[in-house]
Amino acid sequence: MFAAHFDCPGGPENLYMKGVMKPDPGEGEVLVKVSASALNRADLLQRRGKYPPPKGASDILGLEAAGRVAGLGPGCSGRWKIGDAVMALLSGGGQAQFVTVPEGHLMPIPKDMTFIQAAAIPEAWLTAFQLLHFVGKVQEGERVLIHAGASGVGMAAIQLVRLAKAIPIVTAGTQEKLEATAKAGAAAGFNYKNEDFSEKVLEFTQGSGVDLILDCVGASYWEKNLNCLSTDGRWIIYGLLSGGEVHGDLLARLLSKRASIHTSLLRSRDKEYKERLVRAFTEEVLPHFCGGASPRLQPLVDSVYPLHAIAEAHRAMEENRNIGKIVIEIPVCFKKGPPQ
Repeated sequence: MFAAHFDCPGGPENLYMKGVMKPDPGEGEVLVKVSASALNRADLLQRRGKYPPPKGASDILGLEAAGRVAGLGPGCSGRWKIGDAVMALLSGGGQAQFVTVPEGHLMPIPKDMTFIQAAAIPEAWLTAFQLLHFVGKVQEGERVLIHAGASGVGMAAIQLVRLAKAIPIVTAGTQEKLEATAKAGAAAGFNYKNEDFSEKVLEFTQGSGVDLILDCVGASYWEKNLNCLSTDGRWIIYGLLSGGEVHGDLLARLLSKRASIHTSLLRSRDKEYKERLVRAFTEEVLPHFCGGASPRLQPLVDSVYPLHAIAEAHRAMEENRNIGKIVIEIPVCFKKGPPQ
């Protein structure tokens, strides 16, 4: 089969399609013929050599995929059959023609949803769901500040906060992105490039601040985050786009508000945790992607790149061009000859 590959860490120009061995499903695993995958920041970090896959995971890029069941390993419970349309949460391997998945990490694709749309769900939406419910314990009426509001996780989080009957507030870097977040349901949005988001948040909340912060930025935001975090608030860090080295009296400021810091990664969680997460999401959230549901949830696809243009997809994400998810389409077959 063909897969996205790089021979040595570096820039997007190192990426190409390579012929590799098709995987065989092991005990309790399902083989999925992939129609589409999607790009995540973790893919960029792995390509740079800064985020290796967990032990035992595929070293092929791709943390999510959508396609059809093509094979069943020994010991499968019978919940999936050949030909089922599924989407998968992965530790790696999604940007290839086939991938093996523990059966408990699969979800059915909602009726009338395309593979392109479905590929935009697993990693982003399960990350947002995990941060809000498993880690942050969001409650009705709480105010939630979502950084990188126009990202895949951000757009998912906005809708999930609304589903939880809480109030989403976002930051983003352009007016176009702020308008997209408002359309997705953000109650307020602030441009971090030309205004102090912490002051704006305090103004919007009439001085109360936010109860929960979803932060993928890290060090450069710590003072502003604490400035607009409410007493007893929760600050959840799930990425470090600006680095992790903090200079200043972080602990004293945190203590004065009786606030708490939580950190979370999804990729390195164990199989059982991911199964619980997928099960909860499937039961509580997935029905809202179907027609007639209220409120109706919608994955936002920014752009679609064929697998052979994987380098350009990486460049688009590195330049922060996307609003929502960048999806990688996996062709059914390729013309004979070496990969380009």
